[in-house]
Amino acid sequence: MPDAGLARQSAVYRAGTLGRRPAVPTDFAELERRARRVSSAEAWAYVAGGAGEGRTMRRNRAAFDRWAIVPRMAAGAVDRDLSVELLGRRLPSPVLLAPLGAGALMGRDSDLAIARGAAATGTPYIFSSQGCNPMEECAAAMGDAPRWFQLYWSSDERLVDSLIARAERIGAGALVVTLDTTVLGWRPQDLNLGSLPFAKGLGIAQYTSDPVFREIVAERAGRPRERPRVTPGAIRALLAMARNHPGPFWANLRSPIPRASVETFLDIYSNPGLSWAHLATLKQRTGLPVVLKGILTPADARRAFEIGVDAVVVSNHGGRQVDNAIAALDALAGIRAELGPEPTLLFDSGIRTGADVFTALALGADAVLLGRPHLYGFALAGAHGVAEVIRNVVAELDLTMALTGARDIAGITRDLVRAQPAERDGDG
Repeated sequence: MPDAGLARQSAVYRAGTLGRRPAVPTDFAELERRARRVSSAEAWAYVAGGAGEGRTMRRNRAAFDRWAIVPRMAAGAVDRDLSVELLGRRLPSPVLLAPLGAGALMGRDSDLAIARGAAATGTPYIFSSQGCNPMEECAAAMGDAPRWFQLYWSSDERLVDSLIARAERIGAGALVVTLDTTVLGWRPQDLNLGSLPFAKGLGIAQYTSDPVFREIVAERAGRPRERPRVTPGAIRALLAMARNHPGPFWANLRSPIPRASVETFLDIYSNPGLSWAHLATLKQRTGLPVVLKGILTPADARRAFEIGVDAVVVSNHGGRQVDNAIAALDALAGIRAELGPEPTLLFDSGIRTGADVFTALALGADAVLLGRPHLYGFALAGAHGVAEVIRNVVAELDLTMALTGARDIAGITRDLVRAQPAERDGDG
């Protein structure tokens, strides 16, 4: 993306002279405010909420505030190269779209729209196991643009292998195994509403489109089961299951399969017993590059590379799993310091702006995953909104590089950021 920043600014300002303002805000605070206005209470609780008291989410952002960028003058960085080599493929920028589950809470066919928005900018999209459109449809929407697949390790090993095989067939550039969600964290905003999208059949499209999963469901559907009490809430839930399940609504409403699919998913989608022994089998199960997501300590990062994975994502799941956990950015700096320059470290949790991307790269990330902001862009303007958010983040990264003298991503080094003293409370 040569001159991404200047080109983006020019496009916005030229449109402004004609009286047109950006449909998608260029700052995160306004982007978040507008996305919240168009979201339901249930959608906002799930997408924007965090674990417990929200301390990990706040800590993720506070960690960025503890680092300041150090501009360098008269560096002559006229031409800048934002491209990176990542797992054998040259990418236009060090930004990927993180996997986000149940995106259809924010609008229909969310994963298809996000896939198209990512493809429009050449940005890799990591399809979520908890997506709302099958990975095959998303891959078709992206054409030749890069895509990865994120896997939640099921308690059914046949299903694990089936999902991996499908990822290989759609041309995924990597398999990203999420480690930190063997059980759902304590999420009060969802709990206070009694709202779990998967319980209504939302966000399970990778499963209902999977042949092994359908075999498991068919076997379970034939078993005797307790009929739910007929209440208004139960009726709404059954209607939602029928609406979200593949196939005609009225046929689904008469069938036991949608409900059995939801119950089966909730039983087997994740494996609470996931261990390093499971993970060590990955290199025998797939030829795809393997990435482990959710690493927060040097010891776990070292263990991951010892079993042969190709990269790790330093992440605390955007603050959604453990309250009062370490900030992901603090973990990144420590892991890079201990493991040295060679291992491939990706980063997510707290990235909001191009300046954030710059800071994460300076502290050791090879690339970053952009999460909530791209889903907010989708909520406001569909695929176009996703692409606009990506362009804005990359443009600010490019301009920050120009103003700090970094000609390429390798030039974003540790000396371009400086730790700030902790703020003191009170008058002392």
